[in-house]
Amino acid sequence: MKMTNPAIPSFLHLIPLLFLLHVMTVAGRSSATRFYHFKVQTMRLTRLCQTNEIVTINGKFPGPAIRAQEDDRVIVTVTNRTPYNTTIHWHGVKQKLSCWYDGPSYITQCPIQSGQSFTYNFTLTQQKGTFFWHAHVSWLRATVYGSLVVYPKAGVPYPFKKPFMENTIILGEYWLKDVVQLQQHVLESGGPPPPADAFTINGQPGPNYNCSSNDVYEIKIVPGKTYLLRLINAGINMESFFTIANHRFTIVEADGEYTKPLTTERVMLVPGQTMNVLVTADQAIGKYSIAMGPYESGKNIKFQNTSAIAYLQYLGALPNTLTLPAKLPDFNDNLAAKNVMDGLRSLNTVDVPKDIEANLFITIGINVNKCNSENPKDKCQGPKNGRLAASMNNISFVEPKVSILEAYYKKLDGYFTTDFPGVPEKFSDFVNGAPNNIPNDTQAANGTRAIVFEYGTKIQLIFQNTGTLTTENHPIHIHGHSFYVIGYGTGNYDQRTAQFNLEDPPYMNTIGVPVGGWAAIRFVADNPGVWFLHCHIDIHQSWGLSTMFIVKNGKKELESLPQPPADLPKC
Repeated sequence: MKMTNPAIPSFLHLIPLLFLLHVMTVAGRSSATRFYHFKVQTMRLTRLCQTNEIVTINGKFPGPAIRAQEDDRVIVTVTNRTPYNTTIHWHGVKQKLSCWYDGPSYITQCPIQSGQSFTYNFTLTQQKGTFFWHAHVSWLRATVYGSLVVYPKAGVPYPFKKPFMENTIILGEYWLKDVVQLQQHVLESGGPPPPADAFTINGQPGPNYNCSSNDVYEIKIVPGKTYLLRLINAGINMESFFTIANHRFTIVEADGEYTKPLTTERVMLVPGQTMNVLVTADQAIGKYSIAMGPYESGKNIKFQNTSAIAYLQYLGALPNTLTLPAKLPDFNDNLAAKNVMDGLRSLNTVDVPKDIEANLFITIGINVNKCNSENPKDKCQGPKNGRLAASMNNISFVEPKVSILEAYYKKLDGYFTTDFPGVPEKFSDFVNGAPNNIPNDTQAANGTRAIVFEYGTKIQLIFQNTGTLTTENHPIHIHGHSFYVIGYGTGNYDQRTAQFNLEDPPYMNTIGVPVGGWAAIRFVADNPGVWFLHCHIDIHQSWGLSTMFIVKNGKKELESLPQPPADLPKC
């Protein structure tokens, strides 16, 4: 179906009537308020020769798509009909003056408990592009996710030739076990998580897995036409390569921001990243495979190494004949993962903060804590009979039992501290200096600590990967703000030799800090509230690779966080 308007596609009327549209006028301009109702419920799904029960939204896997335009208001009422706590995070949405609706459990809200409802209400202020929504409590994100596509305003074209059609492709991981119970078991054991049972493309694993020859997503295309693919990595524990046999991509957007066109044969997306690519049907008429496979940069880690497959089928191709299979890089091909990031640039020259007012250096990595259990066989399954943990500046984040935002807003003492260190306690060879006596020298401190910034502070963060156990790529996501990725490199960060791009760096919300290396970002803290900063690999976040920062209210109008909503869930 051909798109007739780049702002809102012609197939919008096919969205179920559950999603109502009401047009209103705000601040003298025409915008829209889009209403959705999410019912969190379980459904039975047959995959990989087994039928199991998963948590979904409105009985869909992946969940329903949200479509809107720049500056639209989105109102989503979430009703929890499962026995599990839940929240929804709107990944990449800056939540300008709407921190209450950001969604991370125990950071900006208490979870929505079984039988309860909560209404999210936010505006997509000056944002357009590909985003997504997902659960932000336990590991429910494994099945509770969907796309959030924000089109330009009516009459505003894309900065590239209008595509013939658009397709959203969501990459995921699938477990046959109950993911909530799986997370509990992994954390109790102190050891690593089991690999996913399959990778999925739009919920379908493809023919490489048992009993899955018919569970294949397919895109039908017209020869000679150009298509826009909106790629979303909703996986929870794996970074992923993505490619189409014999076709090249042109990247035109990353994390909801336009980029200079960059042509490549494959891309690597870390969990939480989105990317828009143009693909032209310029090959011989046929059926080509689309492949998603693992990028695993760490050593001695068990992971799923069977690719998910989808199909790109030309109009007129024989339906049962595969013209060409897709070839993915080796799972540990760091160069293939790095090449795309090397070429990403903002479409235009941007205003990168220059006079930095807060300069933080944050180490990220995995720890092994001492085993103090009376049952070490079951509780201490990490290296050398320790317990795996993760940390920033050697502090493992302890999830609170209340909403930190509510505690901060109401000035409740005792739930968190504001002394997260801006530098590690000790500087060393972070990449190559792993101790030999693991786990004795890899103990992390525990705490629920925050960093506090005045409104409008210009910030530089240096994320330094550490090699305590192994060096690997860590996808770091910041809530409430996007940031300029001004530099990155391998080895230990050295300000004397680091090269920064302050002219046209990419503007992102999730950055894969390179394996055995560092990344530098800059942004302005201009959104009051409490914002989560964490690794988007869920097992690392569960182990404590997180912190949070507080942005104080400003002094001008529209620089202060409004009061909490009346239906804010209680802990």
